[in-house]
Amino acid sequence: MSTFVFLRGLTRESRHWGDFPALFHSEIPDAGIVALDLPGNGSLNSMRSPTRIAAMTDHCRTELAARGVRPPYYLLAMSLGAMVAVAWVESHPENVRGCVLINTSLRRYSPFYQRLRLRSYPSLFRLMLPGCSVQAREHAVLRLTSNLVINRAEMVQSWSTWRRERPVSRANALRQLWAASRYRPPLQKPPVPMLVLASAGDALVDPRCSRQIACLWQAEFAEHPAAGHDIPLDDGAWVARQVGEWLQRI
Repeated sequence: MSTFVFLRGLTRESRHWGDFPALFHSEIPDAGIVALDLPGNGSLNSMRSPTRIAAMTDHCRTELAARGVRPPYYLLAMSLGAMVAVAWVESHPENVRGCVLINTSLRRYSPFYQRLRLRSYPSLFRLMLPGCSVQAREHAVLRLTSNLVINRAEMVQSWSTWRRERPVSRANALRQLWAASRYRPPLQKPPVPMLVLASAGDALVDPRCSRQIACLWQAEFAEHPAAGHDIPLDDGAWVARQVGEWLQRI
């Protein structure tokens, strides 16, 4: 059985995968799935988020060891989580069988205005302001990250409940942003198979960032024509299918 470690993005937690793990298991029945929270998020919201991607990687490796999850494993990660995955495979390639990177960006390869689209700045700034209600914040996050979710009111309600249960502090959100902004990836592609996934409809990160990574690293690449930044939320079946077909080729 192959173990897949799932890593989410900025301020998100493992519950935000929604029904994607079930869809993934339907496509790849023998896959074991371990969804980790990054320090400062989800079940670890009381922790101080590191300001270095490498420190997030170290925490994830320690957490897997504590759970008795033995390497090697595959990493499936999006956005900030994908940076953690790249740092992970750079420092410990022997522990990783392959990486799936979803809608991410890397400082060395893309300009800042592609890594975080300029038109998203006002919405993101408002999210950081005091007085923004939980409901309004989660509604704005959904608007920025999803194009295809139909049951939007129900989704916002669930996300709002989770945020009230496990709030992510403003300071931790800023630390995560700082870590992402200054992370420098390796010049050379890490020595494991990679699949890069992007979406043409991503309102947060320009898909050219993912295309550039795939091109420079000669990694396999696929682009969803309509999904938002959170492709596993918008079309989890598509992501699972891409991964399943990739596994057959490597």
